[in-house]
Amino acid sequence: MPISTSDPVAGSPEAFLKTTARAIGFDGVRIARADAPWHAGERLEAFVADGRHGQMAWMETTLERRKAPTAMWAGAKSAVVVALNYGPGLDPMEMLAETRLGNISVYARGKDYHDLLKSRLKQLARAFVAETGAEVKVFVDTAPLMEKPLAAKAGMGWQGKHTNLVSRDLGSWFFLGVMLTDAELTPDAAEADHCGSCQACLDVCPTKAFPAPYQLDARRCISYLTIELAGPIPHEFRAAMGNRIYGCDDCLAVCPWNKFAAAASEAALHARAELKAPELDELAALDDATFREVFSGSPVKRSGRNRFVRNVCIAIGNSADPTLVASLLPLLGDAAPEVRGAAIWALARLDPARFAAEKSARRDREADPGVVAEWDQTA
Repeated sequence: MPISTSDPVAGSPEAFLKTTARAIGFDGVRIARADAPWHAGERLEAFVADGRHGQMAWMETTLERRKAPTAMWAGAKSAVVVALNYGPGLDPMEMLAETRLGNISVYARGKDYHDLLKSRLKQLARAFVAETGAEVKVFVDTAPLMEKPLAAKAGMGWQGKHTNLVSRDLGSWFFLGVMLTDAELTPDAAEADHCGSCQACLDVCPTKAFPAPYQLDARRCISYLTIELAGPIPHEFRAAMGNRIYGCDDCLAVCPWNKFAAAASEAALHARAELKAPELDELAALDDATFREVFSGSPVKRSGRNRFVRNVCIAIGNSADPTLVASLLPLLGDAAPEVRGAAIWALARLDPARFAAEKSARRDREADPGVVAEWDQTA
């Protein structure tokens, strides 16, 4: 379902952009001023000052460039924001009950969206340059540009209480891309906040990552913990992770506005068969080479094998399935300390007697202080 747009004047640059973007395959296109005052930079500065970005040091090092679109490009006058639907066509919360399976966030079950989105955005940019002669720069979310506030300013949706963008047409399931240009384009109207009194996204969060509506503490977010965090996952969050091994969709999935969302039409964004419901014991056996092979072309590859298998161990520990103990035993001697530590924790939950035996045999030979602490803390 294409997102609704205002009606630009026929033959105008705005009309050309919107017609071309939809022909290329985008599900929404909106326009905002890139040089208008906004408060998103101040909110980002406060977020970083409070330390809520955790280990994401790049947010601090690129803070000044992130604070406003014109900090990225002083000559930018307008921002063209595009949306690409990746709706799953099913309720991803249903996977949480399948405790022998690994739950991968919906956006990461298909091919890496960055290449697809950037390719289409470049196609739109080339067409716009040929039509108008304007200068342009394109951005997907690897660049230090705050897409969500820009998209809200352009009327693509509004930032909900979970801080993610919500659309009346697409619900929660869409990627964003931005084209900045020095062209003076007529902006679309911003969208009002339609969250009302609903706080389903806040209530469902397993780790209570929202200190208040419209605020996120990334250090408590399962997406951050499973993807961005290096080293061991804090004990206080492990049980709450359930079988989530890469990202978390809970706050998106419960949003009532998803009743208007449709399944993705782009085949590349459909879930790969092997990522819909992967078996935890098979994932636990991945070495680095096999991990890279299995997740080639997938966003999951970004986490690296060690973090990913660490997450798998946590999910095994939460499975309440003692038949999975066999998949943990080889990992007690894994080269990565974060994997060893997570395997120890999982073994203690599934088979305390085997844990005690392995501790007696291994604990005093362990060189990593953090892993020694896992043996002792889990006792």
